[in-house]
Amino acid sequence: MTTRATRSPRRRTVVALAVVLAVLAAFVVRLVDIQVVNADAHVEDSLNTGLGTTDRIAGQRGSIIDSDGTVLASSVLIYDAQLSPLVITQLEKKEPKLPWAEASEKIAKVTGQTGDEVRTLVADALAKDAESQYAQLARSLTTEQYIELRDLGLAYLHFESRETRVYPNGAVAGNIVGFLNGAGTAQEGIEKLESECLAPADGERTIRIGKDGVVIPGSERIVDAVDGGTVQLTLNSDLQWYMQQMIAEEAQKQGAQGGTVMVVDTKTGKIRAAAEWPAMDPNDLGATSPDTWGNKVFTHTYEPGSTFKAITAAAIMDAAGATPLSTVTASSRETFPNGAVVNDAFSHPANNYTLAGALIDSSNVALSKFGDMVSPEVRYDYLKRFGVGEPTVGFTDEESGALYPAEDWDNQSRYATTFGQAYTVTVPQVAGAYQAIANGGEKVDLSLIESCTKPDGTVITPDAPKREQIIKPETASNLTRMLENVAVQGGLSKDITVPGYRVTSKTGTAEVPDGNGGYKSGVYYTSMVGFAPVDDPQFVVVVTLDQPTKVVSSAATASAFQKAMTQVMKAYRVMPSSTPMDELLPKFD
Repeated sequence: MTTRATRSPRRRTVVALAVVLAVLAAFVVRLVDIQVVNADAHVEDSLNTGLGTTDRIAGQRGSIIDSDGTVLASSVLIYDAQLSPLVITQLEKKEPKLPWAEASEKIAKVTGQTGDEVRTLVADALAKDAESQYAQLARSLTTEQYIELRDLGLAYLHFESRETRVYPNGAVAGNIVGFLNGAGTAQEGIEKLESECLAPADGERTIRIGKDGVVIPGSERIVDAVDGGTVQLTLNSDLQWYMQQMIAEEAQKQGAQGGTVMVVDTKTGKIRAAAEWPAMDPNDLGATSPDTWGNKVFTHTYEPGSTFKAITAAAIMDAAGATPLSTVTASSRETFPNGAVVNDAFSHPANNYTLAGALIDSSNVALSKFGDMVSPEVRYDYLKRFGVGEPTVGFTDEESGALYPAEDWDNQSRYATTFGQAYTVTVPQVAGAYQAIANGGEKVDLSLIESCTKPDGTVITPDAPKREQIIKPETASNLTRMLENVAVQGGLSKDITVPGYRVTSKTGTAEVPDGNGGYKSGVYYTSMVGFAPVDDPQFVVVVTLDQPTKVVSSAATASAFQKAMTQVMKAYRVMPSSTPMDELLPKFD
């Protein structure tokens, strides 16, 4: 039998034990709350007190590739190596497995220095400060060099990594790709245009360190970096390389200040080459003048001259019912009713020109008379339809050209606009206009960007290019036939022949502004444009030369045009023409 005396101590023990268990339970609950339930919040609080250390985790900028996947721009890690002279001296006192004399030789073999040079770096640092812990060994080491040095297992070797931009193909498409400045900010070209796709998102690693230098368990927080995406261009880098070499050779042979070549797929509007000379290598900007660091293909404007006589012909055939055999009588110099005076580049009597003949002989006077078959407002509308005054692909700093409303044309401009003067264009605008003619009158917006592929594989493509039937198919067909006659009957026919292929062509000769409201004397901005094969148009080629001096007329571009078109046919294995040319069109009635 339990007495009152024995029950009291036992009850107190049970109560005490219950209290202890309750307290322990409270501690456990609180511990779970701190370390599990709200662990992240508490770590965040501790880090925000200033006791945490945060390191940046760099993301890698995305690559730029061509239509076949050839890398045009990429980012790589390079390494800067440092030595700790103090640690070297301390280890030497303990007779290390690899003495400094031997280690310095092994280091030098990797860095490309001599052993004496490496030892001198350390000696000089110690001479200045006997406890020096820093001596710069080498900068911009490759990953291979870094691994070789790291594998030496030397406690006094330290490395810092950094990202640098490289352009494996050098100057190939350099003026299209662009470059970054020393701070890694995009300055030109696709690097700037597609910064949103290419730019990485940096991550970070944050930890809390105890007083003994050890990372406190559970305090580490990592936000992973996200690399930039890959931008794929429509360019063919092999074709681009050829065009750059060719236009550099041709421009210098003609004594020109520069030159460009553009190649466009007629069915899709994709730009396959956009070459220029002088060109720049984004790996070595200092080797060229800053004037070459931009892109003249998209940013230089000029009067198209006779290449846009085809647009006048399109307007009067489409809107006024003219045909290749429609006629006007034109002399080599005439004064029009409004007082405007128009001259041809060569002297000739009054000819009864057909529309085809006016294009073949490139008669300014005849085109001016043909142009009067429609109102200036109609011709303005057709120039707009063909892309004058509008950017093509939205390239960095791309120019739109200048086209004034018809009501602002003065007496001379009324006629000058019929033969490609009194407004300006860019090379892509000329290519786009001829793309529409070659494509049966359907204009397809030009494109330079295929896609942006994110690191997770997501592919982002631009909006589909706009397609618009800007002239009737029969108008485009008649115009194509006339432009083939220009190539065959024109004065440069032998110079631009592409064996096996039927080709169209039209030259242009533009005066060059002198910067004072006038024009330079005796020099011109010359061009030639055409497409092939006539029986199944595949590619448009535009060639320009800036102020050639050996041959100052558009004939200066003939050799470059022939080489460019020949190479395009070969590069894309375009089937030769399988049908003969139609009967030649008459120049005169």
